[in-house]
Amino acid sequence: MQINQLITLIASLSVSAILHANVHSDSSLLKETQDNAEPIKAISTLHSLKGLSSKTSYQTPFVRELKNRHHVRSLFVETHDLPIVDIQLTFNAGSARDEEIAQGLYGLSNMVAQLMPEGTEQYSAQQIASTFENIGAQFSIQSYRDMFIVRLRVLSDPDKLTPATDMMIEVLNNASFKTQSLDLNLNNMKVGQKQLSENPNRVLATQFNRSVYQAHPYAEPIAGTHGSIQKINSSWLKKFRDQFLVSQNMNIAITGDLTSKEATKLTSKIANLLKQGKSAKVLPTPQSLDGFNIIHIPFDSTQAYVSMGHITTTRGDPDRLALEIANRILGGGGFNSLLTKELRVKRGYTYGITSHMSFSQAPGLFNIGYSTRQDQLLESIQIAHKTLVDFTQQPIDTHILEETRMGVLRAFPMNYSSNALTNAQLGAMGFYQEPTDYLAQYSKNLLKITAYDVQNAIKRHLHPNRLTLVIVSKELDQTALLQILHDNLQSSTF
Repeated sequence: MQINQLITLIASLSVSAILHANVHSDSSLLKETQDNAEPIKAISTLHSLKGLSSKTSYQTPFVRELKNRHHVRSLFVETHDLPIVDIQLTFNAGSARDEEIAQGLYGLSNMVAQLMPEGTEQYSAQQIASTFENIGAQFSIQSYRDMFIVRLRVLSDPDKLTPATDMMIEVLNNASFKTQSLDLNLNNMKVGQKQLSENPNRVLATQFNRSVYQAHPYAEPIAGTHGSIQKINSSWLKKFRDQFLVSQNMNIAITGDLTSKEATKLTSKIANLLKQGKSAKVLPTPQSLDGFNIIHIPFDSTQAYVSMGHITTTRGDPDRLALEIANRILGGGGFNSLLTKELRVKRGYTYGITSHMSFSQAPGLFNIGYSTRQDQLLESIQIAHKTLVDFTQQPIDTHILEETRMGVLRAFPMNYSSNALTNAQLGAMGFYQEPTDYLAQYSKNLLKITAYDVQNAIKRHLHPNRLTLVIVSKELDQTALLQILHDNLQSSTF
């Protein structure tokens, strides 16, 4: 790492520490730790930095694709730095699959993930937990929108690895979903659902997804709703397990202290011993809305919460890298982003504003989110929307593009800076059908992106004239807001 880069990194971390010590923990503020901090000049005199190489070189992990007779995609990175093996099984069984079992069962995938470690016909929850604890293994199951992920971290010693993988397979194949465990989980979730209904940010996110996706499988919360989780029973849970948690509906990722031969044997064992079935069907394409769709949710507070956006594109779209850069320039790049400069720095309308793009199996979301005072609500929306309108119409500044690109490149090695992070990357690569050299080619592909590429991607995928706006606030003049949005468009070429 170059000395100047290390200096900048240390300075940025110092600023980050100050920010986190003085502000609340709103997740929308996390990206502000990427501030363009000035280097601390005194650091350059530290003797401990004198011997660092002036050349920067990052070696991406070498990814092997392992074969097995069940044709389960299996990716492997061999590393012997630690006597540890990370295993990730990624099933195409996220919350988007809930209603493929029965209508209205939102939260089913999430419930399966929570209850699986609670026991099988042969082992109690305590016995399962003790098995992993006694050999120092870490085991977890989590449901997401697209994915259902099982993770196991264990020592590479066969006396530890074998019983840990055996118990993982036992849990996946034979979770019993006993009524007692289900009832206890339902009671806990009822409390959680009530708390979420009182959180304006969660209310905002839930309503935004529903308004944009409508009847699409992405529309409902991963954890379900108060009404939907009441419909879930042991039979539905077992049906979900037997249909979706099968070898043909997963990929395997392994990183750690194994040889390629040992890893191949392990993947074959997992693929063979798990239940057999079929891969999940392709998700439908959501329908985009035309014009402006404004939803107001009354909430008695001096603060107002805003989310605006629309459906974008999929993970496999060739424009994805250009859109990642575009998003960082617009609102995903901390204090240097356009939205932060316009709403926070220049006008003080909000402490933090971000834009976000998600890329998934079915088209994901673009959205802008922030909170502001009630008396500044309309003015802030006018500026946020006008910034988006101008962003889609004006050429990309090549200097800003290069700064943004280099920021992404410098941060990219953090994606594989540990075995666990590397394995998470392998899981995503396997799930989204990325090639084995995806990590090695990422930086090269990013360097090929031009301002012309970014501008064309913006025009294809960002539409300030087709937005859903969800506002949680005490009051809202929707007529005035609609006029503001149309005025912004009329000032451009829309």
